[in-house]
Amino acid sequence: MKIVVFGGTGLIGSQVVSLLGQAGHEAVPQSPSTGVNTVTGEGLAAALAGADVVVDVTNSPSFAPDDVMEFFQKSTGNILAAEKAAGVGHHVALSVVGSDRSPQSTYLPAKVAQEKLIAESGVPYTVVRATQFFEFLGAIADSAAVGDEVHIAPVAFQPIASADVARAVADAAAAAPVNGAVETAGPDRLRFDEVIRETLAAKGDTRAVVADPAATYFGQTMNDETIVPIGDYRPGAISLAQWRAAQSR
Repeated sequence: MKIVVFGGTGLIGSQVVSLLGQAGHEAVPQSPSTGVNTVTGEGLAAALAGADVVVDVTNSPSFAPDDVMEFFQKSTGNILAAEKAAGVGHHVALSVVGSDRSPQSTYLPAKVAQEKLIAESGVPYTVVRATQFFEFLGAIADSAAVGDEVHIAPVAFQPIASADVARAVADAAAAAPVNGAVETAGPDRLRFDEVIRETLAAKGDTRAVVADPAATYFGQTMNDETIVPIGDYRPGAISLAQWRAAQSR
């Protein structure tokens, strides 16, 4: 199959392209660096010529709430319209576990809006929702810094390796549409503050991590069900301990 991957040069997209190529598919990465702009629509029609499947792992360059919402609505709307014109048979998009349980978030309501556009488009689809990536734990800590402390809610947390996310997305792209969402998360359910504390310690970062029940995650108040899967999900193969060991080699 010819599978076009928007955001195909980024962390997830580049791995998806590699996995699909290894499986014998014609995987074509597209991004602004290849002359395709999903927000303006530039290059979309040409990029989708002959495509069987589209994978969308694009992300907003700005995390300001209005910018994020505008990005996902424009980008997703343009991709879906171009897919219909090209006769694409399957749209695969990457989303976030718990988006629909995070109305206070500065980012996740935009993912809810994106999923709604996809579901209502008429294009057969699969949404892959993933938890937070191991690769972004340091950035999460920085976002929660209050002076010399990092305030994190002591709630359930199930981060995942980007390699496992890419595998889930690639597998979805090669399979039939489910016309719904599938979820994936790391193999271990941990505690948010403990993971961040260990992350900083591993980097030699001396900031204290405070277990703060009132701490928010990008604006969202937290409980044990906010950002972990509820019900069936696909567990990743790589544990946080294994991933950390690989980073230190």
